[in-house]
Amino acid sequence: MIFVVLGTHELPFTRLLDEIEHLVKDGTITEDVLVQNGHTKYESETLNLVPFMSFEEMDQTFDKARVIISHGGTGSIITGVKKGKPVIAVPRLAEHGEHNDDHQLEIVEQFDSAGHIIGTESPAEVKQALKQAETFEPIPFQSRKEKILHMLEDFIDQV
Repeated sequence: MIFVVLGTHELPFTRLLDEIEHLVKDGTITEDVLVQNGHTKYESETLNLVPFMSFEEMDQTFDKARVIISHGGTGSIITGVKKGKPVIAVPRLAEHGEHNDDHQLEIVEQFDSAGHIIGTESPAEVKQALKQAETFEPIPFQSRKEKILHMLEDFIDQV
């Protein structure tokens, strides 16, 4: 199963869903596709659309998925990477009315350059990214939260 995650941002991201729908119809994608579409209104006979899920439902769906196709939000990307899944990330762009600015492009570039994900610049690159995902081994993401907490504890202990 492929899990497509659009997150909870209020602006639509139909470009990505149009491309996923096209890839299903042309036979590139032959497995089930579950989409967490958030506020993106979309009608499809080929995609299973769920606007929002509970934390538990999202967690279970990430576990079941073979591949994650995500918008460029950090929460969605990190969740897939922490679960060791191949994540294909497609940034929402301001020029298409999908976000307020292009920060997701920067996020995707950073995670891609670190080897955590397969980053793209547009939905048109998803077909090639799916081929790449067949053999992609993501570099595990390591949060620096613990290190920061230890630094804070050391500082407090010294005061």
